[in-house]
Amino acid sequence: MKFSDSYLGKLRKIVGSRLILIPGARIVVHDRLGRVLLELRSDFKRWGLPGGHQEVGDSSAETAIREVFEETGLRIKRPQVFGIASDPRHETIRFPNGDRTQSVSILFHASKPRGEPKFDPRETLELGWFALDKLPANLMPNSRRTLKAFGRYRRTGLFQMV
Repeated sequence: MKFSDSYLGKLRKIVGSRLILIPGARIVVHDRLGRVLLELRSDFKRWGLPGGHQEVGDSSAETAIREVFEETGLRIKRPQVFGIASDPRHETIRFPNGDRTQSVSILFHASKPRGEPKFDPRETLELGWFALDKLPANLMPNSRRTLKAFGRYRRTGLFQMV
């Protein structure tokens, strides 16, 4: 879907770059070796987790599935919720074009992605699998917080609020 056709794209036509509150999903896709999938984002030129805003009519799980596919070309089934990210100190972002968002993101994890990696270079420059103890230095701060929360979740089984 083109950004201009999305709910957020249509909303931006009305409100411009002003700060808006938007629901979304962020997904930790992991493999059997314990590595996580990251994308080098074209907007910030930094690594981050797949994720994005929720479209009208989509559930949070549908958002997670759609965003992983749009950003990586991979398909996931039954993403599992492990937390929520809503702290405005960490979830408020100014994009390079000046747009500002404060996100409330449901945090999911999924394993066994299917398909071949494929991405749109307007959104993603590169994909990579990383061990949790060998993450790239130029990782988006909200992705770093999410991965720390995912590590706590795996150790404790407790729902994470970040």
